[in-house]
Amino acid sequence: MNASRDSFIQYLQFEKRFSNHTVLAYSTDLSQFYDYLQATYKITELRDISHTLVRSWIVSMMEAKISARSINRKVTTLKTFYKYLLRQNIVKENPMLKVQSPKMSKRLPVFVEKDKMNQLLDNQESFEEDPDKLRNKLIIELFYATGMRLSELINLKQGSIDLSKGQLKVLGKRNKERIIPFGPELGREIKAWLDSKKEEEPELLFTGKSGKKLSEKLVYTIVKKYLSGVTTIDKKSPHVLRHTFATHMLNNGADLNAIKELLGHANLSATQIYTHNTVEKLKNIHKQAHPKA
Repeated sequence: MNASRDSFIQYLQFEKRFSNHTVLAYSTDLSQFYDYLQATYKITELRDISHTLVRSWIVSMMEAKISARSINRKVTTLKTFYKYLLRQNIVKENPMLKVQSPKMSKRLPVFVEKDKMNQLLDNQESFEEDPDKLRNKLIIELFYATGMRLSELINLKQGSIDLSKGQLKVLGKRNKERIIPFGPELGREIKAWLDSKKEEEPELLFTGKSGKKLSEKLVYTIVKKYLSGVTTIDKKSPHVLRHTFATHMLNNGADLNAIKELLGHANLSATQIYTHNTVEKLKNIHKQAHPKA
């Protein structure tokens, strides 16, 4: 089983060109599945795996209070894995055809209110005591103004930014490039940062003290620190700023298809989750304003 798993992971890395984060998630899911089969049923051969055994793994995860979202991701991993095995003629049957994913309750994307973002970014004192204030403020600005992903930000190259045109180019999932426009205010922030580090001229926009790209953990810590000063939402991550970008764009009249392109979503259904936030906002306005509400 391990040889098939290893060849599948290489396929994801080198042919599908999945991100390191995604590849690690797939690898971890398969390792957990294999460990369960070996510990519970002493199974070590792919041909001995049936849909009944896959279902028992799902039940065991549900009993362990693992979220439906996490379980669904693991089921997706197995479905992708078995499609690969069938194409490679490693197995003859697909047990995943008889497996259903647990139902998930729809979870609205968490975002920061517009006035809170203005409070953070318009108040220079928020960053004044920070020795890395130029860098950290620009990191927050980039997430909020462009909706880019964490991996896209830490890999953003100086040469991918065109200040004269007010646009930048990011490399998204599956190595798909996209152009994102930005306004003059962000342009000034980027220029100020570039001017402050002209002598270094590294390839990446942001680098650590070692000259290498910033770690995801550091960027996450920066975002959490500054969002904690203006909002009480539980999750304070770069992805929340991505949600905030999309929600604020939609609330201000942006076309859903345009937001899809800016976010780099493969299909519109992934972007439509933001319409739920807009509907909730309309409900609140109606409740507050209508005399019979």
